[in-house]
Amino acid sequence: MQAATVRDHHPTTGMTTQLRDIRKTLPLRVLSEDDWQHWISNGYVIVRQAVPPENVDNLVDLLWRFDEKDPADPSTWYAPQRREHKMKELNNTGMLEIYNHQYLWDNRMERRIYDAFVDIWDREDLWVTIDRANLNPPRKVKGNPNGFIHWDVDTSIRPLPIGVQGVLSLQKQDGDVGGFQCVPSLFSGFDAWEKTQAPDRDPMHPDMTGQATVNIEMEAGDLMIFNSLLAHGVRPNHSDNRVRMAQYISMHPAEWTNETERQERIRLWRELDHPRRDAFPGDPRDWEKHNAATAKLTPLGEKLLGLAQW
Repeated sequence: MQAATVRDHHPTTGMTTQLRDIRKTLPLRVLSEDDWQHWISNGYVIVRQAVPPENVDNLVDLLWRFDEKDPADPSTWYAPQRREHKMKELNNTGMLEIYNHQYLWDNRMERRIYDAFVDIWDREDLWVTIDRANLNPPRKVKGNPNGFIHWDVDTSIRPLPIGVQGVLSLQKQDGDVGGFQCVPSLFSGFDAWEKTQAPDRDPMHPDMTGQATVNIEMEAGDLMIFNSLLAHGVRPNHSDNRVRMAQYISMHPAEWTNETERQERIRLWRELDHPRRDAFPGDPRDWEKHNAATAKLTPLGEKLLGLAQW
C-alpha cells in the first residue's frame, strides 16, 4: 500500500477568510498590536526569543552531527548533497531532511511558539507541521548574488490558498550570511499588481520588475512567521566563515476528522520516518531511525501532533 502524504506548506481548505482579513476574537498572547498590524500589512512578523537558548544549542549540535560535518573544520562543510531536490532552486541550499528528533519537537512544543500561531490563526485547535531544518555554509562559487523569489502556493487559484509558514533561526542571520528575503510590497499590493500582468503569468514566480526585496535579520532563537501569499526566497550565504542554520516550524488548524492524515502523522513521529512529499525525497541514510528514539511529547505536543484531541 502506498504511504499517505503529509502536506507541506499547508494550504487550509477549511478556511474561507484570508489570514490578513481575520477580525480578532481572541486576545493577543505573544504579538503586540504593532506586530499584528505589521503582519496583516506586510505578510510576515518576527517573534523574538521564541525558544530558550539551550534549545537552540541542542539543535545546532544535532544538525552538525546529522549532516556529518565538523563546525570547527570548514573543509567538511561542502560534501555533496545526498539527493537531488525536485525543486531545482533548492539544490545546494542546505536543506536537511530531519523531521522527528526530540530536539525538533522540543521547539514545536514551546508555548511561546504555539501561542504566536494562536495569535495568527485566532484559534487554539492547531496541528504543527512535520518539517525539516537547514544548514547552509558560505557559497564557494559566486552565482546569482540575489538568490530566488517564489511563492509556495499557486497564486492563480481562486479563492487564493490560505496558509502560513515559519522559520526558527538557529544562528544570527544578517546580510552577510544570507537567508530569508521577501517582497512585502507585492503582498500588500497583490490585487493591483496582478491586473498589470499577462493572463498566462507564472503563478509560482513573480515578475520582479519594479519590486524591491526586503532582507530579514534575526538572532538565534527568533521565529519568523510568514503568509504563504508572501513572495519570498533564500539569499545565498556570501560570508567568509559563517553558516546559516534554521528549523522550519508552522501550524495550521487541526483536522481531527481526517483520519488518514492523522494516522500518518502519528506514524511518522513514532517510526521517525520522513513525510512523503514531492519536493523532498527523504534522507537516504534513515539517520533518525538509527540514531534517535521516538520523541517524548508533552500534553500540548500530543495535541499538536494529533495524538490527543483539542
